[in-house]
Amino acid sequence: MCFFGIIPSMTYRHTSNGKKVSLLGYGAMRMPTVDGAHAASWAKGYSAKAIDQALLNEQVKKMLDAGMTYFDTSPAYCRGESEKCLGIALQKSGYSRGDYILATKLSNFAPHQYPLVECKKMFANSLANLKTDYIDNYLLHNIGTGGLDNFKRRYVENGAADWCADLRAQGKIHNLGFSFHGDSRAWDWCIENHSKYKWDFALIQLNYVDWLHAKEINEMNLNAKYLYETLTKLNIPVVVMEPLLGGRLARYNWAIANKLTPLDPEATLASWALRFAGSFDNVMCVLSGMTRTEHIEENIATFSDLKKLSPKEFVALEEAAQAMLALNTIPCNKCDYCMPCPYGLDIPGLLTFRNEMLSSKKKMSPKEIFAAYKRAIPEPLRRAEHCTGCGRCNPHCPQLIDVPKEIAKIDAWIDEVKNALV
Repeated sequence: MCFFGIIPSMTYRHTSNGKKVSLLGYGAMRMPTVDGAHAASWAKGYSAKAIDQALLNEQVKKMLDAGMTYFDTSPAYCRGESEKCLGIALQKSGYSRGDYILATKLSNFAPHQYPLVECKKMFANSLANLKTDYIDNYLLHNIGTGGLDNFKRRYVENGAADWCADLRAQGKIHNLGFSFHGDSRAWDWCIENHSKYKWDFALIQLNYVDWLHAKEINEMNLNAKYLYETLTKLNIPVVVMEPLLGGRLARYNWAIANKLTPLDPEATLASWALRFAGSFDNVMCVLSGMTRTEHIEENIATFSDLKKLSPKEFVALEEAAQAMLALNTIPCNKCDYCMPCPYGLDIPGLLTFRNEMLSSKKKMSPKEIFAAYKRAIPEPLRRAEHCTGCGRCNPHCPQLIDVPKEIAKIDAWIDEVKNALV
């Protein structure tokens, strides 16, 4: 049951080998759970709730019916459940395998997964979980996190990158790419070796804040503009991750709204950010981790006959980016790679709470702040004061946040709040 043409308003681009692909794609990191949270979250503790498979089935069917064709997952997402649950949902959708594009990753983050034999097992498991005999788009996952030496152990010294190229030659994968966060030397290695591997696409973090300011946020970052233009010069199509910065560009933020709402009072903040990502011609697909059905519906509407930004709107979004940077928020996108904390802290919850306080225009009293803190982190043992500073979370953060340092700042701030209550 091929849907191409049923919904003529969906905006499409093409893969490097000419296959039609919806500009809006599903990032299967934040699947809905039975308690209404998203499955990447550990905010409820180590026994996170199960994915709501029935709801996911409905959501995937809705996406396909609307003309969405791109589904991106990983063996590491949703505590290892994402591939399996997505495979079930796609199988139950009634659509045939050729009607959609599956992207998954070689997510060999742990040292015991570095040997090539373990990489091969991971790929075989992906095929089984996704109920397919081939993968459309296969990625070396998160190449920069951990530095160049770590990248080489994961993909070069063990022969994994060469093996992935062989998979493409055999037709077991159709396109080979990589996703990038972190150390620029890993990025440089991939670009320098493009003539050998002939990357078919790359997944990068692109949004109106990181476009010109990623390096301001962390000096180890590379600005999205540089990444995009480098790939474009090499004719490597771009897939976008974090167009909403883990929701930070979608939730109400008075500093951003002050710049954008006057231009279009009816437009949501999320639609502005998604239009930014989709306005570049070499962007093949924009991934959105849509947990709620209303998110899916809103984003489909944004990408139906996508209206590219005007020069005036690009200027407004740059002004919004500068306004957001002035708030000095923590660049946490709630990917939850830092979890579980060995000491039980709700790290994403703590960082998100701090950001929401910084993004609120309302001036709150110490009593109101502490009440909001207790609502955000209801279990006392999961609060900032219990951080030991062990730093086990830091190597896993794609945004290169010094997590213990930020948690210590939150703890000191909350101490000041509590002292003001005495």
